[in-house]
Amino acid sequence: MKNLLAKAFGGLILLLLVLAVAIFLPAWTLDYWQAWVFLAAFAISVIIITIYLAKRDPQLFERRLNAGPSAEKEKSQKIIQAIAQLAFLLVIIVPALDHRWSWSKMPSYVSIVGDVLVVLGFFMVFKVFRENTFAAAIIEVDAGQRVISTGPYAIVRHPMYSGAIVMMLGVPIALGSWWGLLAIVPFTIVIIARLLDEEKFLAKNLHGYTEYCAEVRWHLVPGIF
Repeated sequence: MKNLLAKAFGGLILLLLVLAVAIFLPAWTLDYWQAWVFLAAFAISVIIITIYLAKRDPQLFERRLNAGPSAEKEKSQKIIQAIAQLAFLLVIIVPALDHRWSWSKMPSYVSIVGDVLVVLGFFMVFKVFRENTFAAAIIEVDAGQRVISTGPYAIVRHPMYSGAIVMMLGVPIALGSWWGLLAIVPFTIVIIARLLDEEKFLAKNLHGYTEYCAEVRWHLVPGIF
């Protein structure tokens, strides 16, 4: 477990460094309080979830560490994951450029609302982890895996992706950028492509998934999609 924790927190530090570079380099300043608050909200949320999983669900904790395009087993998902990473960076970089060139005029309290959305998105993901011990970071079916249809899964088929979109919606707002909201569009498209491809895989490889899809109609947002 110590090695897994070291790997998890090492990965988090690396991610935070990447985020910091992706924000402060395009912004060309460290005088960017919205960015510092966002990074704090992001880091604290991840740390809380990491500690929870390490203590309460070590198997899921280990599954979540195997992530990224290279870890995916399906070629289509390797491509989708790579594009998703680029789309994620776009959501970070556009607000930083916005801050540098002062494209947006956003009240401070609105930026705080963005941080709340970031935390809310992580909370939604946390609820998924509590409900589904099979929620790996890559698309696969483990031995003994079963369909989860309770909790958030009784509302939408992909509540983790719903949480990710809420979190990403909060990012440009937290960074003080209205224009940054446009950068969410490519990310959302990639998420939809991922979940549709994932559903094909699960329908083929996970017993009962087709029946579950017939019972739970919505993919991400009830009443919309």
